[in-house]
Amino acid sequence: MQNVLVAPGAGIWLRLTPARISIGAIRWPERVIVGFLIYATAIALVLPVTPSVGNQVVLLNLAVILTYGLLLHFDSARWMRVTGVIRDWLPLGLILIAYREMGWLALPHHGHALEAHWVIWDRLVLRGGATAAIEAFGPVLPSALEIAYSLVYALAPFSIAVLYLYGRRDRVDTFLFIFALGVLLCYAQFPFWPSDPPRVVFFGQDFPAYDTVFRRFNLWMLGNYGIHTSVFPSAHVAGAFSAAFGMRQALPEHRWVSRFLYVMALLIAAATVYGRYHYFADAAAGLSVAVIVLALQSYLASRRAVTHPGASRSVSVGMPAAGHAGIHSVRNRDLYLSIGSVNSAVGARPALSSSGAKNRSLEAAPSNNTQAMFVNQ
Repeated sequence: MQNVLVAPGAGIWLRLTPARISIGAIRWPERVIVGFLIYATAIALVLPVTPSVGNQVVLLNLAVILTYGLLLHFDSARWMRVTGVIRDWLPLGLILIAYREMGWLALPHHGHALEAHWVIWDRLVLRGGATAAIEAFGPVLPSALEIAYSLVYALAPFSIAVLYLYGRRDRVDTFLFIFALGVLLCYAQFPFWPSDPPRVVFFGQDFPAYDTVFRRFNLWMLGNYGIHTSVFPSAHVAGAFSAAFGMRQALPEHRWVSRFLYVMALLIAAATVYGRYHYFADAAAGLSVAVIVLALQSYLASRRAVTHPGASRSVSVGMPAAGHAGIHSVRNRDLYLSIGSVNSAVGARPALSSSGAKNRSLEAAPSNNTQAMFVNQ
């Protein structure tokens, strides 16, 4: 628990203004997602896709943005506490929608010039000893790689759940910003790198020697729920490493979480190439995207544009508009005293409340009384 000194004086002069929805109330992960939806809408109108596909993308994205507006309104007004939790988890569902949209925007391609260049690197790696090393102990390591590959979809929910369990829900945005941006930057490139996976283009070449049940499950998942737009860059690799980077930033005091995710990311990256789900170039590009996103987050945090690692959102305490000989907390969705976290550096921009809303305006002039109020956070 952290003690935050609010203000001296039993009778302080306050001027508070009602909360208004502004760009500052939109969380950074939500800005990333809304930006992607606008981008997807634009390319749906530009790419040579059927009108029905273009209209579907435009209407769906418009509906999502309007839904976000309603959530933002309810959350900033504090009418429903559950809206803040919904905003923590909703980005994961919207990333799946973004994935499907890139599948709708797939363009026909008949040549495989890109794949022919990429597979050269695969053969150098796999035939150069990687496959022999993986299969040296039988199906054990191949099975582990396939299991890790199938668990890539669970890394983000696992990470948010861990933050909740450790009582660090205030850091969900730090994680989601890195994860969402890493994955969506890969999706955004799919229409411009039309390609098919090596298991399709070079069927039977350099396939794993062990056809485990885990591999058959992954092939079933990709066959029924995958898209056929592109494999470059690998969103599996970018998402896995972005999850590890995000938890390293969001939860540095519990290193086991990020270390576990680093191991998973390495296994997933190896599985994408060994299982012929992706080319080596795809995996390398996915890792590069994750590294670039981490560097961007670090830069923005240094400029106080986003929450820096370890910082908490501010807490809000209800305050009466008219002071008495003391300060009494009241329920009022329009009047709040926002108190920045003690972790926030001097000069930082206004922190976000637990709902994501921007701090209310507050001006306080202490009287001669010197009572102090402390708020536990």
